[in-house]
Amino acid sequence: MLEKKKAKTVIQRPDVVNNVESLNHRLEEVKAAQRLFATYTQEQVDAIFLAAATAATKNRIYLAKMAFEETKMGLVEDKVIKNHFASEYIYNAYKDTQTCGVLEESQAFGIKTIIAPLGVVAAVIPTTNPTSTAIFKSLIALKTRNGIIFSPHPGARNCTIEAARIVLEAAVAAGAPEGIIAWIDEPSVELSMEIMKAADVVLATGGPGMVKSAYSSGKPAIGVGNGNTPAIIDSTADVLMAVNSIILSKTFDNGTICASEQSVVIDAKIYEKCIVEFRKRGCYLLDENEKDMVRKIILNAAGNINAQIVGRSAYQIAKLAGFECPEDAKVLLGEVTELDVTKEPFAHEKLSPILAVYKSADFEDSVNIADRLVVDGGIGHTSVLYVDTVKAPDKLKAFEERMKTSRILVNTPSSHGGIGDLYNFKLLPSLTLGCGSWAGNSVSGNVGVKELMNVKTVAERRENMLWFRTPEKVYFKKGCTSVALQELQCVYKRKKAFIVTDAFLYKSGFTKDITSQLEEMGISHYTYFDVTPDPTLECAKAGAAAMAAFEPDVIIAIGGGSAMDAAKIMWIMYEHPEADFADLAMRFMDIRKRVYGFPEMGKKAIMVCIATTAGTGSEVTPFAIITDEKTQTKYSIADYSLLPTMAISDADMMMDQPKGLTATSGIDVLTHALESYVSMLATDYTEALSLRAAKLVFDYLPRAYQYGRDDVEAREKMANASTIAGLAFANAFLGVCHSMAHKLGAHHHVAHGFANALLITEVMKYNASEAPKKMGAFSQYQYPKTMKKYAEMASYLGLPGKNDQEKFESLIAKVEELKACIGVPKSIKEFGVDEQEFLSNLDLKCEEAFDDQCTGANARYPLMSEIREMYLNSYYGKESKWY
Repeated sequence: MLEKKKAKTVIQRPDVVNNVESLNHRLEEVKAAQRLFATYTQEQVDAIFLAAATAATKNRIYLAKMAFEETKMGLVEDKVIKNHFASEYIYNAYKDTQTCGVLEESQAFGIKTIIAPLGVVAAVIPTTNPTSTAIFKSLIALKTRNGIIFSPHPGARNCTIEAARIVLEAAVAAGAPEGIIAWIDEPSVELSMEIMKAADVVLATGGPGMVKSAYSSGKPAIGVGNGNTPAIIDSTADVLMAVNSIILSKTFDNGTICASEQSVVIDAKIYEKCIVEFRKRGCYLLDENEKDMVRKIILNAAGNINAQIVGRSAYQIAKLAGFECPEDAKVLLGEVTELDVTKEPFAHEKLSPILAVYKSADFEDSVNIADRLVVDGGIGHTSVLYVDTVKAPDKLKAFEERMKTSRILVNTPSSHGGIGDLYNFKLLPSLTLGCGSWAGNSVSGNVGVKELMNVKTVAERRENMLWFRTPEKVYFKKGCTSVALQELQCVYKRKKAFIVTDAFLYKSGFTKDITSQLEEMGISHYTYFDVTPDPTLECAKAGAAAMAAFEPDVIIAIGGGSAMDAAKIMWIMYEHPEADFADLAMRFMDIRKRVYGFPEMGKKAIMVCIATTAGTGSEVTPFAIITDEKTQTKYSIADYSLLPTMAISDADMMMDQPKGLTATSGIDVLTHALESYVSMLATDYTEALSLRAAKLVFDYLPRAYQYGRDDVEAREKMANASTIAGLAFANAFLGVCHSMAHKLGAHHHVAHGFANALLITEVMKYNASEAPKKMGAFSQYQYPKTMKKYAEMASYLGLPGKNDQEKFESLIAKVEELKACIGVPKSIKEFGVDEQEFLSNLDLKCEEAFDDQCTGANARYPLMSEIREMYLNSYYGKESKWY
């Protein structure tokens, strides 16, 4: 016997949405329609937008009558204007706005922005402006390819649904998907909450309770806040214009627009004149008894606006309060002094032709009153000032600064001015007015199509522009110093030279030939020779003071890295005594994007660097190392402003380097070459220099170390290696070996070159990993390639190896062989650093090394725990296997 098949359940499309089940069905229809609508072109969307706006415009009177009949609020004629505004002005504002496709694209920069819809909009509609708000929200949703479902106010259900139906039918006839606009037929709080939760975004216009619900729905919400607009009439204002503008605004649809004036603040000097004008033009001034009667009906028992007064005429409100006023009275004026909205109902938002009137002593008092009214009852919404902007611009400025409102209107009726495009054509037209963070809103402007669009950014990988920067002139060759210095007279026309050097060089006569030449050229000079190894801030400040007293137009640094570093710092202090050292030393990720903009150098003096060691390469770099003697912190300062104007690398200045200095400065050159070669910022330009510098060191440092001044070729080649490596790392930067060496030197007084030597092979092994825990981030650095690059260097040096790893290990062995040749100990401990002292501040050294400027260019991004391990391995001379 065959099994009977179960009948497939078919859910019928509900005719009426009046419960959660029928609402969910309708929501699915809107979502399906929106997915299709999201594929439409701008041309299709614009045709639909036009058709919908046209239909709304044609039905503006019909819908206005319907809204009035259902709500009994406002005036039919004014509702016609609001409907017309919601269709015509919104269409005109956005007819040419792009809401589909590619918004911007730059192939050169690999960046593209694409517009996308939000999805389905849950639109909550108030009873005060039902048809116009429904038209407005429908149109901006259609223009942005969003679906929209309305939750009407129960008191304006029929007219809201009719407005939505008219727009939907016109849109579908123009090609929009069926069901792109929907609504709840029998609205309730429960169903309103359901659409807020189910939609992609909530577009809320209404009372504070409803807006709060929108923001608590769990979905992005675009809502508004209370309007309690104060209008100040200043003593300089055009009284006739001000009074008539306020009446125009306050009577428009009987005050139902949330931006309408709720209070007027009048300067005492013109108070009587304004009151006379208000009464002359049909406003009714309440007496004390009538004020009390009106007070009792402005708010309900819960302290909210009494719905019975909203949108009613002045005459109707007076009758409700229990007294008679002229039937054609335009506005009920209540003179009050109390500003506390909890004590004075007139200070509250009223959404009716009831206007609180305050007398102020002067402009400052006016602003204080307006500010209190805004803060207590309408923060973020709208404020108005009537003032002579020509005679009293300072008052306008004070008002602008004081008011915490998103719309500050000047000499403008606030109902018409707040909704935009009527009294200022650059203020976007809207019937949803954001109040910003002041009122807990997500937007502070007039809501439009921009708020209903997502923008996708497509960013293709691009390598940033790179650079190769050098001093203006680099002179090299044994004996070149005297020739180069002639330019100080014949090219640069210098008159006063400030020489920076150390005591040893000065007392041993190294500077004598230079000062003699300066004298022959008629250049006066002053020599500062108190520079110490690892120069300090104190030393730099003393030199800068002497420099300021002498007022040179050229600074000549003679020595190794210490003298040149000190001279660069003195140069900054001389050129810019106002500069803060903490700012100069501020770390950066990209030298082009640093927070602190380095001051322009060279206005007072140019810089000449003459190297006497081979060496630091400081004569061609934008770096300076300085130690804070109080904290023993070693700072790396870097900026291309510090590049010398002239660099001189003359082996004659280096012939008598002692063995120890030859060793420590020479191994420093090798470290510069090794680190710059594998830096993330290395380029074809720098790599060639790094390779050549490394080869020169391996070939000539042993000879320079062993034979000293007797091997002229070795001395000159090492001078070249130092400057070449300097040019490489001036542009490719260095790495974590230098970071760690800076801290090792600062805390334990290890000469910089030896500090590098004690760490370099450990760091090389660490960097060689092809699967590091973290890789450095730089657009041109695609993947870990340090092992491969070390192998390339090994091949360039002619070292053996069948594969990259073997070649790398040959390179490590070659470095260790060179270190042994020049007397570098095998470990930090063997060097003589006390173990307890080393371990006591190990964590501090790790953190400082991590934060060192050199770390950022390291190919492998180091964790502090890894820096710690490298320090310990280097201290004890342990074998490590990082790769």
